[in-house]
Amino acid sequence: MTNVLEFLERTAAVRPDKTAVVDETGADSFDMLLCRSKRCGTALAAHVTPGAPVPILLEKGRTALYAMFGAVYAGGFYVPLSPALPQPRLEQILSVAQASCLVTDRAHAAQAASLAGAGRVLLVEELLETAPDAGRLAAIRRRATDGDPLYCNFTSGSTGTPKGVVVSHRGVLDFIPRFAGLFGFADADVIGNQAPLDFDVSVKDVYTALLTGATLVLIPRALFSQPGALMDFLCAHRVTALTWAVSALCLVSAFHGLDYRTPETVNKVLFSGEVMPPKHLRAWMERLPDAAFVNLYGPTEITCNCTYHRIERERNYDTGIPLGTAFPNRCVFLLDDDGHEVTAPGQAGEICVSGASLGLGYYNAPEQTRAAFVQHPDNRRYLQPIYRTGDRGQWNDRGELCFLGRKDFQIKHMGHRIELEEIERAAQQADGVDRFCCVFDAERERLHGFYTGAAEPAAVRRALAARLPAYMLPRTFAPLTRLPITQNGKADRKALLALARKESP
Repeated sequence: MTNVLEFLERTAAVRPDKTAVVDETGADSFDMLLCRSKRCGTALAAHVTPGAPVPILLEKGRTALYAMFGAVYAGGFYVPLSPALPQPRLEQILSVAQASCLVTDRAHAAQAASLAGAGRVLLVEELLETAPDAGRLAAIRRRATDGDPLYCNFTSGSTGTPKGVVVSHRGVLDFIPRFAGLFGFADADVIGNQAPLDFDVSVKDVYTALLTGATLVLIPRALFSQPGALMDFLCAHRVTALTWAVSALCLVSAFHGLDYRTPETVNKVLFSGEVMPPKHLRAWMERLPDAAFVNLYGPTEITCNCTYHRIERERNYDTGIPLGTAFPNRCVFLLDDDGHEVTAPGQAGEICVSGASLGLGYYNAPEQTRAAFVQHPDNRRYLQPIYRTGDRGQWNDRGELCFLGRKDFQIKHMGHRIELEEIERAAQQADGVDRFCCVFDAERERLHGFYTGAAEPAAVRRALAARLPAYMLPRTFAPLTRLPITQNGKADRKALLALARKESP
């Protein structure tokens, strides 16, 4: 198998009439999903060269899947973009992608046309009018390899420009069958998708469904601010599997969604993105006594996840949930500051990963790629690329990997990886801001901004909201006469964090 579309094609061949995907507007069988994807692919083939990016500016839904798979049928790779992102950020991403075209729908055509760098704007409604050309699609497939790019997801970047992580077909082909097999996904499953399509958690939902014949239910974004309605939705669709960000699960338990109603058909709960608070885990486990719970870990750069830990119901996790053990065909290890592998329990090191699942690097960012995707420092005998995650970890006495925190100013917040420096760079472009420093209170899951200058806090917030996604906005903005500094002349983040905790207990 060399192309992930074979998941869809094989399932459509044996289960053509089974429901493949459900969204707010309707449902598609596997055969319908395949046909519509081929229609888009045939039309896009006239605009896309092999290996080229295809930005997809669409709300999460069946139409977005047609366009995504269509981009792959055309020989390109898809770049999912949320229409909710501020225009400056969308234009930053497009400036990196340098794509010749962008796919959207009539509802977002005006927004797409206003974006600098969008290239030719193509409407998915018109792409779907094209009859599939089996010969043309087969010719494109014959030239393809499993090393070709499949998608590019943009994450926060320390330079102030988002980084586009490119993942190959090989990475997904290697990971998804192992993921589905380990946790028992099958055609009887109903997968309740929480993550946006530009967030790599959704990769597991989408491709696990295509591989196994499970039904993918795309949960409307608005329901994640309505815990009761969300529980009603899960029950109505008889959802069996949740692969969700920790923040989404905590929202339900914190606002008593489980007290209102329990989705009793759920038998698998897999979570990732942040450290799961034990009290929220207990709340879910008490309501779903027969369900399996799994902690997943792994950055976008290694294709979804590299470790997992099955929750043991009788085990005490008050000191933290382990990241666990490596997925099959992934090598996960620790390196100390001298580049030597750490194997002794309790000794800290940087978490590193090697194996077939490594991403293809950062799109149009060779220097950043060279810094993160490097040769194994202990191997001078043959090429062994590794990815340095920037996360610190240690082995416990059970041989499980445990998370210790970040090496730099990158954090995880609301399931998203964020570079604090990107927030700071954006804020310092606001009128009336001289210097800006952002700190993260990990215990309370809060971002706080401090700055010098004449700007009012509300004005700084508005300026950031116009440039950054909502999940990157600090909870508070505090003007200071001067920022505290360390002996090295850098902003004293520890002092600012203490101040944030004092003023916002």
